[in-house]
Amino acid sequence: MKKFTQVYQSSVLIIGALSLMVMCWYQRREINTLKEENVKVKFESESLQGGDITKTQTIDSLQKRCDSLYDELFPAQIELGRYQVAYEIFSQRNPKAASQYGDIISNETE
Repeated sequence: MKKFTQVYQSSVLIIGALSLMVMCWYQRREINTLKEENVKVKFESESLQGGDITKTQTIDSLQKRCDSLYDELFPAQIELGRYQVAYEIFSQRNPKAASQYGDIISNETE
């Protein structure tokens, strides 16, 4: 084994270096194609008709809609949290009834 490594050491190093170069070249090519696709997607998604004022109005409208939806969802999230805490307390006090209630919710109300 020692003789083999001494004889072919330079050949193995050259083959290894060439292999790394080829792998780097393929990876670089793949990265460039992904970047080009990303730029195309960004350009298509950002191309709103009109000028800066129209874009700003559209963004403001979307932000208001998002805020409105959040405001509508917040009380429902609080109520859901209350029900979850109540169910945990109920399962500690009466595990059998809580199990039956869980079965009803998961199987009979779909």
